[in-house]
Amino acid sequence: MTPAAKTTTETTMQATTEERAATEPPRRWAVPGRFAPRGLRARIVAWFIGVLALSTAASVLVTGALLDIRVDQRVDSELVQEAAELRRLAGGNDPETGRPFGEGVRRIFEVYLERNVPSRNEALITFVDGRPFRRSRAVLPYRLDRDPELVARWGALRVPDRGRVRTPGGSVEYLAVPLNVGERSAGVFVAAIFRDREDDDVHAAIVAAGSVGLAVLLLGSLLAWRLADRVVQPVAELTRMARAISGTDLSRRIPAGGHDEVAQLASTFNEMVDRLEEAFESQRRFIDDAGHELRTPITIVRGHLELMEDDPRSRAETLSLVLDELDRMSRIVDDLLLLSKREQPDFLELATVEVGALTDELQAKVAALAPVPWQVESRGRGVIVADRQRLTQAVVQLAQNAVQYGPPGAPISLGSTVADGEAAFWIHDSGHGIPSAQQDAIFQRFRRASPVRRSEGAGLGLAIVKAIAEAHSGRVEVDSSPGSGTTFRIVIPVDQPREHLEEP
Repeated sequence: MTPAAKTTTETTMQATTEERAATEPPRRWAVPGRFAPRGLRARIVAWFIGVLALSTAASVLVTGALLDIRVDQRVDSELVQEAAELRRLAGGNDPETGRPFGEGVRRIFEVYLERNVPSRNEALITFVDGRPFRRSRAVLPYRLDRDPELVARWGALRVPDRGRVRTPGGSVEYLAVPLNVGERSAGVFVAAIFRDREDDDVHAAIVAAGSVGLAVLLLGSLLAWRLADRVVQPVAELTRMARAISGTDLSRRIPAGGHDEVAQLASTFNEMVDRLEEAFESQRRFIDDAGHELRTPITIVRGHLELMEDDPRSRAETLSLVLDELDRMSRIVDDLLLLSKREQPDFLELATVEVGALTDELQAKVAALAPVPWQVESRGRGVIVADRQRLTQAVVQLAQNAVQYGPPGAPISLGSTVADGEAAFWIHDSGHGIPSAQQDAIFQRFRRASPVRRSEGAGLGLAIVKAIAEAHSGRVEVDSSPGSGTTFRIVIPVDQPREHLEEP
């Protein structure tokens, strides 16, 4: 490739890359907020810590609320239970005499306090004739029976009272029940619970739950950082490799191991680079081939036009030569465009083709190429899925080569078969043959074997035949040796792969 063509190729690919980058929509995460974490790892950890902290705080608050409700229920239950037990005792018999208690409430209170042990933070107080009588012996932060206001309130009580009061020992919830004898109140029973002490247990449970939640938050943050690092590391490697791939070097690929989303992203990226490399390579080959092959006819045209004389005969000869060269350039451009389109979805127009009918059409068309004996060796039977026009183009090209390179007037054979899931079309000539060392090279662009007669073509015919066969998921086979003639065979599957049958 000449320096000028190479420079043109690199400039074109760089312009294509820059144009594609300019048309891409901006990534939303490329411009973070003022206080937003700037790295993917930091964002993952921040979201994880935020969600974990929110869930920890919510769990602590819910736990505290549930414990507080449970304490309220337990306090109410204990106060009501104490009052119910006192009423059952008052309605029964004295354990010492076995007879009803009668009208004396003192004995009821004594028996009750002897039999019942108050729960923790609970005080049981009795009043007789408006004055404190007896109380439970539990050690509590404050003597409720010595509080003048409470004594005055509870001692003169005539109806049950449920409430909460503030004392120097903290908040106290109580249930005061008058014990009536006849129609008068002979005494008052009070069950009181120091609520603040009950709340201390709740607070301790909340602190314990919060401590555990904080420990889980710290441990989860470390694990989140490690997890984010494992997630981001392949992405960072993907980014590094993507930056290393330039418009002039598309040979690098990203290692894609595993089956997770990152591996799928790497595989997809590699497939995209494969397509870009193939497109750039096709573009490079097109530019190189065009620049290489069109330079000669352009030089011929320019030279003859510059030296063209005023003589009408000379002008006519020059004009004929220039038109011939322009026709050759047009054929070269058409062939190069066809080769460049081979990877496009619309290169083939697939349909069902009857092999026998196509063979008859091919015989009729190749017979017009040259007045030589055309023989049909075999006529295949069956239906295939293919592009009739492209196959005709390929076989006619092979027949044209047989006419150009074969001995003048020598017979040329054609045929077709359908067997083992494949269809084959061939052309056989009786020419001098092709050496085995050149059989691979003849399918390259602008490459020819060493013919006896110089061909007027550009050396693109067999490259086009190979492109058409490969577009059908097939191949081109050559059977030739010096002195025994040459057979070119196009082999394609009877049915095309599923991806070829899907509409683009």
